[in-house]
Amino acid sequence: MATVRRIGFGTIFELENDVVGIGTDNPTHKLQALGNIRSEGVQDVGVTTLTTYQGFTDKEAKFGQVTTDKSQQLGTLSGEIVIDGDVTVSSATTFTSGPQHLTVTDTFTLPSGDTNSRETKPTPGSFRFNQDFATLEFYTGNNWATVNTFTEIQNSPGSRGRGLLGGGQGPAPTYTDSIGFIHIPTFGDSQNFGDLTQETTRRGCSSSIRGLFAGGFVNPTGNNTIEYVTIASEGNAIDFGDMTHQRRNHAAVSSSTRGIWSGGESPATINVMDYVEIATIGNSLDFGDLIRIRKGHQGINSSVRGIWVANQESGAGKAEAEMITIASKGNSVRFGDFSDGPRSNGGAASNPVKGIYAGGYTGSGTRTTQVFSCTIASEGSFINFTDLPEAHDTAQGMSNATRGVFMGGYPNQSTNTMKSVEFASGGSSVFGRDLASNRNANSAGISDSHGGLGGF
Repeated sequence: MATVRRIGFGTIFELENDVVGIGTDNPTHKLQALGNIRSEGVQDVGVTTLTTYQGFTDKEAKFGQVTTDKSQQLGTLSGEIVIDGDVTVSSATTFTSGPQHLTVTDTFTLPSGDTNSRETKPTPGSFRFNQDFATLEFYTGNNWATVNTFTEIQNSPGSRGRGLLGGGQGPAPTYTDSIGFIHIPTFGDSQNFGDLTQETTRRGCSSSIRGLFAGGFVNPTGNNTIEYVTIASEGNAIDFGDMTHQRRNHAAVSSSTRGIWSGGESPATINVMDYVEIATIGNSLDFGDLIRIRKGHQGINSSVRGIWVANQESGAGKAEAEMITIASKGNSVRFGDFSDGPRSNGGAASNPVKGIYAGGYTGSGTRTTQVFSCTIASEGSFINFTDLPEAHDTAQGMSNATRGVFMGGYPNQSTNTMKSVEFASGGSSVFGRDLASNRNANSAGISDSHGGLGGF
């Protein structure tokens, strides 16, 4: 049985059997304490329950099961861990924890920074706050994805949908720099959003957060500039970078992270595709080549696949379509044909499942009311879907999950009307009015919720 000694100031304390027990008369370690321990100003040297640690704790603390490696000066904790007070891990320290459940009673702060300050080689699952977009984002292993914070999508899948129309011609030879916006789920007139950096035609693509406008007509050819806006916040466009080629009469598709432009006149018609990462400001890069040179065509897309539709060639155009996988650089491959002959300069819109191509020029001065549709995931022909209230070409499309809207265009002269098509029913109607000025010829239509963007 251990000898009980009273310890006071100046007392020489000698160990018996080299062990001391507190709350136990059968200690198995040099110092073993059972029950709650309160300590202040303690310096503990060596490997203990917390490895080498100075200061120990200034308040009551409980620690779970402890495993230590004396040779490596390492230790692990398991079970319930309760710490009253702050825990600081230095910037030079890697802190790894694997609890099955973590409860934070107040708040915690995520790593944050602008888009350009992202890690170059992040671990899949990395989580941060993007100061450029005021959004949460995570790394998928291939790209940064935005956390959807729009609760209305869960309650009403078709409710989200801000659409923007930028630039265009009308009436000739006047070009505009204005950007207008609408709320796609509701009928009504457009409102002023801001201005492009120049008066010109454009082609647009977007994520659910940022819209890009690129290319356009600058007499006698096209230009290669790219500019951007934040879709949720009205304001003027800002320089983004440059495309690899000057181009007009081109087309665009996009996923939640990547935008792609194809074809157009430069001044000769080309088959080149460019891409950008929408969240990262900079010049475009080569994506691959189209099967054939194209202009006056359109792009439709899901979040995975882009389809290039129609072609202004030899008068009436061509009836064929080709496709790409947006996340994978490479040349396009054949998708299918129009079931009713060639056309060009129609409008296009898409939700995650269906793509529609509305109106267009069919040759000999003829414009059509026909609307064609395709199932984006299945290669095949575009089939007759419905008709517009009036014939047009050069109208630009935008969409949310349930509705495609076609703005402006050229029935007999440039117009400011908008026409809509319902993806589910094929119903069509005059939707509202565009901006105060008429416009046609290659305006840029984008939205925050086309092709599976925005959480639906």
